[in-house]
Amino acid sequence: MQDRVILHCDLNNFYASAECVSHAEWRDVPLAVCGDPTARHGVVLAKNEIAKRYGIKTGDVIWQAKQKAPGLVIVPPHFDLYTSYSRQMFDLYTHYTDRVEPFGADECWLDVTGSQKLFGDGKTIADDIRARVKKESGLTCSVGVSFNKVFAKLGSDLKKPDATTEITRDNYKRLIWRLKADEMLMIGRRTYEHLLKLNIFTIGDLARADANMLKSHFGINGRKMKAFANGDDTEPVREAVKSREIKSIGHGMTAVRDIETADDARDLIFFLSEKVAARMRKAGVRGTLVSVGMRDNKLFSIVRQGSMPMPSYSSDEIAECAFKIFIDNWNGDPMRTITVSVAKLDGSDSPKQLSFLDDHARNDKLEKLDETLDKLNSKYGNIVHRASLVGKDFLYDKTDDEDFLPFQR
Repeated sequence: MQDRVILHCDLNNFYASAECVSHAEWRDVPLAVCGDPTARHGVVLAKNEIAKRYGIKTGDVIWQAKQKAPGLVIVPPHFDLYTSYSRQMFDLYTHYTDRVEPFGADECWLDVTGSQKLFGDGKTIADDIRARVKKESGLTCSVGVSFNKVFAKLGSDLKKPDATTEITRDNYKRLIWRLKADEMLMIGRRTYEHLLKLNIFTIGDLARADANMLKSHFGINGRKMKAFANGDDTEPVREAVKSREIKSIGHGMTAVRDIETADDARDLIFFLSEKVAARMRKAGVRGTLVSVGMRDNKLFSIVRQGSMPMPSYSSDEIAECAFKIFIDNWNGDPMRTITVSVAKLDGSDSPKQLSFLDDHARNDKLEKLDETLDKLNSKYGNIVHRASLVGKDFLYDKTDDEDFLPFQR
């Protein structure tokens, strides 16, 4: 059976590069995009190549970054600009294949197996994409070429900026197995710390480890990690869908700092659930299926689902269901991004199944409370806030215009 040809395209220093391309005066100076440049606790979200040379890292607080590079230019994020570039790149990628799967703001997998007769082999397509990205946008892109998604992702990380790296069945042991195990997808900090206690330091060590031993420590994920390290990743690249009926309403956030405690996760989930519920009420829909997306600080993502007992647009009902899903599926690794969404939507005027239990009355009471708060906030300008969220340093209160969901169609 012929191997697949998978590309992973990663826009280099995306936020910072977009700012530099849009402002010629910033192209030759160190620059950092920060969440809140006016606040002392603001942090670096992205930096350009020049800033990298000064040792500036994502997550540095502004005063630390300025100490490293005294002439550092600080700019706030402009999500409309990044969205525009993301959509432009998405359209470029779909010129080569309809199998395009986004992975965050600046990354996509492409399955070009069936495109080679038109555009050449994987490396040729990757080089052509890099040239077009540079010519058409001014940005640069690193591309990994391999026979599966995990190795393609590793390939794009190996050489930056503006490079193509091929990882094949003939060279992957030489290129990949020497890397630290935590450079592979799905291995977060705590998982890596656990692996170190088992004398597993590199991806090669993981590939050679006993499958039963890994399963005893990590469950089914242990076997999956070993399979990935050996190149046994058969997960498909999802097909790009340019338009679809809206079947869910969601809100996600990449926190200003990693979420490391259950209490912080609960606060963030309640914050997100309030946003989702408000949009549902505005759209006049209730839902029952709650989904929670979790991405850790190594960019490993999972989505898990659960159901509410009855259709609702109550923020409390949604949040309680979402938090239970989170706790049931969280492995303790620091979380970078959490998303809450609700599906199986029905019009708010649709008939509801009545219940003799207290659940129905409680839900009605919570919904009416939220509706009252909507009216107050609409009339007086967001005057009512959940007390537990006041002063939380990991929240970035996005407006709907800033709800940056790249490649969303």
